[in-house]
Amino acid sequence: MTFTIEHSDPAVVLLHGNVLGGADGLEFSRAIGDLVRDGGLRVVIDLSDVPLMNSSGLGMLVGASASLRKAGGLLAVAGANEKIQGLFKMTRLDSVFASYPTREEALAANP
Repeated sequence: MTFTIEHSDPAVVLLHGNVLGGADGLEFSRAIGDLVRDGGLRVVIDLSDVPLMNSSGLGMLVGASASLRKAGGLLAVAGANEKIQGLFKMTRLDSVFASYPTREEALAANP
């Protein structure tokens, strides 16, 4: 997994490749922590280029959401494929994350 960050309001984090946690997950968590410290309290995670996510990847998103909420912020996800949406539903994370079909819709909703 790789990711890029578009520093805007809200910030957009584009994830690329399989999201499986590990060393990439630690780097992602540090980047979210940096965003929060810099005052970025609204973040959209764009999953449109993510074919697969496992439980460690879910843990990354849960951790990011918790960090943002603790600081008074909000995390939204966008572009999750059917497999990942099913994972969110199965783990009931669909009630934790605001989820949008596309990044544009997430930004328009102004999370």
